[in-house]
Amino acid sequence: MTITAIPGVTVGHWTHATQVTGCTVIVLPEPNVAAIEIRGAAPGTRETALLQPGMRVETIQALLLTGGSAFGLAAADGVMRELAADGRGHPTPFGPVPIVPGAVIFDMGVADPEVRPGPDEGALAYRAASADPVQPGRIGAGAGATVAKWRGFENIKQGGIGSSSVTLDGVTVAAMVVVNALGDVFTSAGEPLTGGDHEPDFDPAALMGSNTTLVVVATDAALDRPSTQRLAVRSQDALAVCLRPAHTRYDGDAAFAISCGSKSGDLDRLSEAAFAVTARAIEAAVRAGNE
Repeated sequence: MTITAIPGVTVGHWTHATQVTGCTVIVLPEPNVAAIEIRGAAPGTRETALLQPGMRVETIQALLLTGGSAFGLAAADGVMRELAADGRGHPTPFGPVPIVPGAVIFDMGVADPEVRPGPDEGALAYRAASADPVQPGRIGAGAGATVAKWRGFENIKQGGIGSSSVTLDGVTVAAMVVVNALGDVFTSAGEPLTGGDHEPDFDPAALMGSNTTLVVVATDAALDRPSTQRLAVRSQDALAVCLRPAHTRYDGDAAFAISCGSKSGDLDRLSEAAFAVTARAIEAAVRAGNE
């Protein structure tokens, strides 16, 4: 199962027909509580300050994950446009204002740098959203994702999108990832999916800007924002285990977490579930991308 196992969560993609870039939209049920944990030192994001503890607005309508580096954030405008047409957004005296946080990967080295998702492409991804299981591999925001770049361009492997879910005592936790890592990829048990031994001797400056892994972890348990953020923290821990290296100065590793249900669940068990489904989603993305 995938992140669409969470009731009300739908996922849609736009993938360029000839260039390896695209965007992915996760549409969310309301109410919800959203949080974020950013550990990469070069993130490309939108509306993420709103997701920090203490901020007034907690419910968001959708999330955008996109290629095109910072240019791709423009795709969120199209998602906002479509949400507004559907009457969805944060209520104001002058009508709803959709809240669509987003984050990017840098895929400009594999796609034509003049081709990137924009508002129309974001709108198409939103309108394509469905509750079908998320297809793993090179689709949407993961179309231009690559991994193992620190070993040199001749050793690059394909990244992509992956998703996984688990249900514990009737509560579901799920993750979706876009894996675009500088380093090699391993399973949580340490099985190498790319490369092998972790060698410290490399020159990341030659590849700066060409990285970032994005995570969305969701649950149908009812959590406050600090508790929701703990899921994002454990998701980032899974990145540190499965991607070597992770959280470098040259990437924007970011994990979104969403509580969008009313069920009761133990936070510690939910946090470990977030770790497990993130690791499995990373594995699914890389295996599918290199089949």
